[in-house]
Amino acid sequence: MSKDTTAQVTLRPLGDKVLIRPLSDDEIGTRSPSGIIIPETVNRDKADRGEVVAVGPGRWDEDGEKRIPLDVTVGEIVIFQWGDKVEYQGTEYYLVSESNISAVIEK
Repeated sequence: MSKDTTAQVTLRPLGDKVLIRPLSDDEIGTRSPSGIIIPETVNRDKADRGEVVAVGPGRWDEDGEKRIPLDVTVGEIVIFQWGDKVEYQGTEYYLVSESNISAVIEK
């Protein structure tokens, strides 16, 4: 009898980090959720949109006794800046501090 020694690896953010899968141009489209047409000349490099795929447990309070939970949850679409690019199992993600998430896009 042989045992499977292959480790099941997943990415689990730590602290106040959030793992985000960036949305493709096709997923973003040329219209905002409210129906405003977004011209191709708009600079999308300053802020990106993506889907939250994993969330860390939160940062510690100043006393180091209690975790402060994050405001975003898995599945939400967010606008973010300043993330570390990570490639995992052929998919590109960004690892972002919660403070670098500007907004949640609500449908």
